Amino acid sequence: MKVIILAAGQGNRLGDHDLPKPLTPLSTGKSILGRQLDLLRKHVSLNDVMLVVGHHKEAIMDAFPELLFVYNPAYAHENTAKSLLRALVKCNEDVLWLNGDVVFHHSVLAAILALPQTGMIVNQGPVGEEEVKYRQDVNGLIETVSKQVTDPQGEALGINYCSVGDLPRFRCALEVCENNDYFERGLDICIEQGMKVKAVCVERHLCTEVDFPADLERANMFLKEWLLFPGRGISKVL
Repeated sequence: MKVIILAAGQGNRLGDHDLPKPLTPLSTGKSILGRQLDLLRKHVSLNDVMLVVGHHKEAIMDAFPELLFVYNPAYAHENTAKSLLRALVKCNEDVLWLNGDVVFHHSVLAAILALPQTGMIVNQGPVGEEEVKYRQDVNGLIETVSKQVTDPQGEALGINYCSVGDLPRFRCALEVCENNDYFERGLDICIEQGMKVKAVCVERHLCTEVDFPADLERANMFLKEWLLFPGRGISKVL
């Protein structure tokens, strides 16, 4: 299995234009990306991890020189669909990919890796206008995923898995995406074509993307909670 971490974006909404968002320090002393790698190395070799970089790429490469990197020179004009495609063309096996700004409990990673099929980590509940939303069917399969979903059931959290059998179709879908599309657009195209994507639902306090200063405060609050209650994990997989 290969792991792709998307770390090319500018992340201006967090407020620090000189620091790539994945290097944002957490209350534990680790950066967001550093913590992700600590959790990943319990499941995979870091030799199988690729980082897609762009904005302030040198800072990320200097911080983690042992990793493999894919450079997106058009990071200022391309969104995650095209950044992901740049790495996926180098993969011919199962792929786990995640956004470089996600803070998650270790059990979230275990849940997605236990899937025997393509799937995504989601939660249930109210969703902000700027978040990626989803709906699922009675069998727990994603029906649609985007920022424009009406009557959403929750948020897609930016941690996803694609089985090798679905990989060619997913790459083709990303190729037809627009430059400003998120990678979820590629998944939505595949779902429209009949690909099955399983929803892996986790509690809201177990995973969060860090886009704004308030998100960082919430992530640090979660980290303290996980240290106090280390046994709290996945509550359900839909």
